[in-house]
Amino acid sequence: MEISEWKGTARRLLGGRVAAVFAVVAVAVAGAWLGIVLGASVQTSMGPADVQMSFQPTWRGESVIDVRPLGTLRFASHRGPIRLTLNIQAVHPDIAQEILNNPQWADRLPETIEGDLIDGLRSLALRALIFAVAGGFLTGLVVFRRLSRAAWTGVGALVVAAAVAGVSVLTFNPRSVSEPRYTGLLTGVPSLIGSAESIVTRFDEYRGQLAKLVTNVSQLYEAGSTLPIYNPDPGTIRVLHVSDLHINPVGWNVIRSLKEQFKIDMIVDTGDISDHGTRAENTYVAEIGKLGVPYVYVRGNHDSAVTQRAVAKQKNAIVLDGAAKTVKGLRIYGIGDPRFTPDKSLDPAAGGDDELVNLGRAHAVRLTPPDRPRPVADPAPEKVPADLVAVHDPTVGRELSGSTALVLAGHVHRRSTEVLPTGTRLMIQGSTGGAGLRGLEHEEPTPLEASVLYFSKDTHRLQAWDDITVGGLGEQWIQCQRHIEPEPGRTILPEPKNVPSPTGTISGTPSPIALASRANVPYASEVSDGRRNGTG
Repeated sequence: MEISEWKGTARRLLGGRVAAVFAVVAVAVAGAWLGIVLGASVQTSMGPADVQMSFQPTWRGESVIDVRPLGTLRFASHRGPIRLTLNIQAVHPDIAQEILNNPQWADRLPETIEGDLIDGLRSLALRALIFAVAGGFLTGLVVFRRLSRAAWTGVGALVVAAAVAGVSVLTFNPRSVSEPRYTGLLTGVPSLIGSAESIVTRFDEYRGQLAKLVTNVSQLYEAGSTLPIYNPDPGTIRVLHVSDLHINPVGWNVIRSLKEQFKIDMIVDTGDISDHGTRAENTYVAEIGKLGVPYVYVRGNHDSAVTQRAVAKQKNAIVLDGAAKTVKGLRIYGIGDPRFTPDKSLDPAAGGDDELVNLGRAHAVRLTPPDRPRPVADPAPEKVPADLVAVHDPTVGRELSGSTALVLAGHVHRRSTEVLPTGTRLMIQGSTGGAGLRGLEHEEPTPLEASVLYFSKDTHRLQAWDDITVGGLGEQWIQCQRHIEPEPGRTILPEPKNVPSPTGTISGTPSPIALASRANVPYASEVSDGRRNGTG
């Protein structure tokens, strides 16, 4: 036989073996997946409750506590391609009553539940392993119709199950317990929203149901906070951050419900409470006076000077525009947006981002950097300290890096947060009004977003926050995601005073007065009246 023929035969044999191995592996994975889906489930008692525990293959590892019909709590507990689900089937009232009546029983409850959970997980893991191997073997027997191949697929399924378990254990994240994400769904209630006509005719009904949904979910989430996670002490300062209401009345329903359920001390609104800044829209802001807590507000680019004055007239309202005020123990500095977008006589592109950058820099030099108290002989007595700064556009907020520990912003209708290189955290809020009527321009309505921020009474630093997302107009769901500030006491470093210019030379930072002049904002005065160009 010639060499070329030997090579061809070898390729065929090798190719056949590789194909056979891939086939066995594929069948083993499919069989293990099928076995886990069908059999990886046990029922166990955990304290006063009967809990169904199960594994399901998934692309993203997580643990889920299912409390239907109220909703689910999700934890990013691991990265393995498996989901652990705990479905609370029933709660025994006699045992629950005994726990309430017997303090000693209640003291032992956490240890008892932990022991029950570990025992249940062991049983579940063993059952999942058995069913994965059985599933791999039986699937191999059906596909290949040979015991030897079926045995190999069973072994392969065992390896797959062991690998998944190993990855899940190695990537286990105990911190995830402190950052749950709640998703709630109204069930047992007919759909409230249908066609566009239904949205108009049943709008008030939707608002009422939405308020009930937020209230119920908030109560359940607060109950879930008794887990071993961040638990705000009685002295914690609770701030509700809202933005971009855009005269959507549903936003007030959400704000009122969250204020009550999360025991909010004050509300910070980072602008665009209006849509066109007209006097006709001023009746919308009258709800501020009914909230019963301080309402700190900075002007947005859709808010006119008329809007700002209307807000200032409301009971509990605190309008900040180039000024600071201590509210509930927190020193808050606010900067109104210099633009007024609805005014078509002005070019919204004039100045562009440069105007906002200069505005931010001009105000940055007015702030005393955190962790650096101003000496008695400070030559700039106009400087003020601030625990947090409220702005509308994040472009302004980024220029305040190093001047404060926290900057709150809005404008972009999309929630996000980041820690800037100086240590300053920039938190951008989504639209608490679901972007107003713009929220209906897409296939899915824009959700309503707000956040509850928890501050230490002693250090005035952010400790944790809850991001709340409510389904937009016509939808009936809510999510609540808790986040823990990893370094609440981190040092905030000031921005360097000298930076390289594009030509390679070093240019110093312009003087405060020059920056203020360039940005057309007051420097020595305490507050701007928001009447520049008559736009707010």
